[in-house]
Amino acid sequence: MGETGLQLAEREPAMAPRRPRLAFAYRPAATESVFTPAHLARLDALCRVTDPAPLQDFSGETAQQALAEAEILVTGWGCPRIDARLLEAAPRLRLIAHAAGTVKGIVAPEVFAAGIAVCNAASANALPVAEYTLAAIVFSNKQVLRYRDAYRRTRMATRWEDVSRPDVGNWHKVIGIVGLSRIGRRVAELLRPFDFEVLAHDPHASPAEVLALGASPADLDTLMARADIVSLHAPAIEETRHMIDARRLALMRDGTTLINTARGSLVDQAALEAELVAGRLNAVLDVTTPETLPADSPLYELPNLLLTPHIAGALGGERERLGALVVSEIERFVKGEPLQHAVAAETLHLQA
Repeated sequence: MGETGLQLAEREPAMAPRRPRLAFAYRPAATESVFTPAHLARLDALCRVTDPAPLQDFSGETAQQALAEAEILVTGWGCPRIDARLLEAAPRLRLIAHAAGTVKGIVAPEVFAAGIAVCNAASANALPVAEYTLAAIVFSNKQVLRYRDAYRRTRMATRWEDVSRPDVGNWHKVIGIVGLSRIGRRVAELLRPFDFEVLAHDPHASPAEVLALGASPADLDTLMARADIVSLHAPAIEETRHMIDARRLALMRDGTTLINTARGSLVDQAALEAELVAGRLNAVLDVTTPETLPADSPLYELPNLLLTPHIAGALGGERERLGALVVSEIERFVKGEPLQHAVAAETLHLQA
């Protein structure tokens, strides 16, 4: 008796789904450790990789051949701008998967107008920034830098009167979050287990959204005046340029701390420098204007400032999280499932 169609289907392997063509475009040194061998193996199983070597410009013959076939373009730090000219060279392109944060300087409006899907790994990069911020809040309230310097100077145990000061510590401190971005929201979530009062200011978040995060809505001036710690998480747009100016810095009480892991342009740096040099305020700055300060800047030597060179985001092994997110997004796209980290043209201007 011959086999039925059902029996044949059970015995024969199902037809493998078509694998779309994929190309990479980024500066290899900048994207090192984002894609592990395991990530690349997953991509190879999902797609037909035109060339494992990433494109670093789109003008050469090799790049033109890869772009002509590419349906998915995996981008990262150092990727050339993707504009109308690129779209002409890549007529089959359907997805740009950016293995980093913002796509503002990379993806031109023509890409969205052409209906090409765009996703990024900003959510993965937000996690280490939020963790850095949490550490900065806890250490700032504990006045770790001041105690470190005193211990280094005296080589003696801390005096009882110093450990009894009511302004030191994390008990019932007021934390102000400016901007409920991905990072700002994650910071609010991380603060839940602590005995903090959290204030939040974001003109694009409703009072109900703020309350759901365990925070209280506040206008910016009230937040600046009440908070022991002010942490900035707003995007760098025209409306936020120097939003923390001399007047708002003056609202902060003596001895309070400003944390900036967002963008240097949010703060009038000359005004902040004056407050820090005077010793009235403290700060934790991972970003400044310019991004790398001049060698003679007084900010390098101030005892009331923790200054780091834009390291709050993904470092070392944390970068693997970016690659894992992008590979998962590509898998959803190949399977016809909705993207979880799509970038919308309508809200791009509100992102960092």
